[in-house]
Amino acid sequence: MYFSGENKLDLYQEGAAKFVLGEAFYRESSRISRDLGVLVAQVYRQRAGRLRVLDGMSGAGVRSLRYALEAEADFVWANEGNPDLGDRLQQNLAALPADRYCLSHRSLEQLLGERTIEKDYFDLIDLDAFGSPLVFLQGALRSIRYGGLLYLTSTDGRSISGQLPEQSLRQWGAWIRSHPAVQEQALRLLLGAVVQQAALMGLGIEPVFSLYRGQVYRVMVRVLGKQNWQTDQSSGFLGYCHSCGNFQTLAWRQLGQAVCDCTGRYLSVSGPLWLGPLHGVDWLTAMGSLAQEHHWDSTAALIQTMQAETPLPPYYYPLGEIGRRGKMDLPKRDRLIQALIQAGYQASPTHIHSEAIKTNAPFPDCIALAQTLS
Repeated sequence: MYFSGENKLDLYQEGAAKFVLGEAFYRESSRISRDLGVLVAQVYRQRAGRLRVLDGMSGAGVRSLRYALEAEADFVWANEGNPDLGDRLQQNLAALPADRYCLSHRSLEQLLGERTIEKDYFDLIDLDAFGSPLVFLQGALRSIRYGGLLYLTSTDGRSISGQLPEQSLRQWGAWIRSHPAVQEQALRLLLGAVVQQAALMGLGIEPVFSLYRGQVYRVMVRVLGKQNWQTDQSSGFLGYCHSCGNFQTLAWRQLGQAVCDCTGRYLSVSGPLWLGPLHGVDWLTAMGSLAQEHHWDSTAALIQTMQAETPLPPYYYPLGEIGRRGKMDLPKRDRLIQALIQAGYQASPTHIHSEAIKTNAPFPDCIALAQTLS
């Protein structure tokens, strides 16, 4: 559910933030992404001893308020490009001490450029944009302190889910094909775009967490100092066989050998993508502990699922696909996971799709084990 322009004077609360919406857009169902952002900010504040935040598209100021009140940010710069929201945003931010926040209505690209020139760097930049965030990416990377955090959003579902490969090539510089694990592929495309832009600047990134919820893709990354570009480690391609249903990861050097072992048929290849872990285990461990302290039970459960899926391959198998190819009723997810583990494989649920599994088992083995359970 989202609210915009309705019940303009009603007082809402999320976490420690109390706010009035006015004409600002607010998606209640996206609270989980804001909870995760607050947890990461709290962990960073504990480790670095400081927290300076830029909320690049502030809206009603919910994120700005939560970073200030719950993560104890030293300073929050709330930028909202629509000046018509200024009075309401100022009203909401007035709950903060005047020396702990700044409010602006600037073009985000211009603001990032000015902050970089002034060497006024941020520890965390949150860009909750509609559509693609790519236009802001280089400016944001230049404005972050080494070791700082960049939190990106994409709602550009058609381009990054494989429905429009020509458009994904034009906008993202990657050829994206449709297959049963497209939502995870979209997260990896977003991470891959950050990796490539950072590499152009001699920087590196590491994922903190990646989240898919309700057609919204969010990734939090940590920006590292000067790095050497390694083409054979975390950037590559994902191949899918429409004949047998198996996935393969492909390094850049393997693109000329993109055939499936089952029949020798050519794979449907997407990329370049990020093929490394979606999440940072160390960050998730610290975030999970804080979520339990706050009694955020659903957030803690989500983090636990993220921890379980982190070491597994960069794709998932929907139960519906297993049932369709195996010509059987859908197996129970947890029973199939347990059977795979007992057979010596790794397996877990995935936060991306409630009726899917992640596993290092070949797809035919998943079907065979599922048939024994039907």
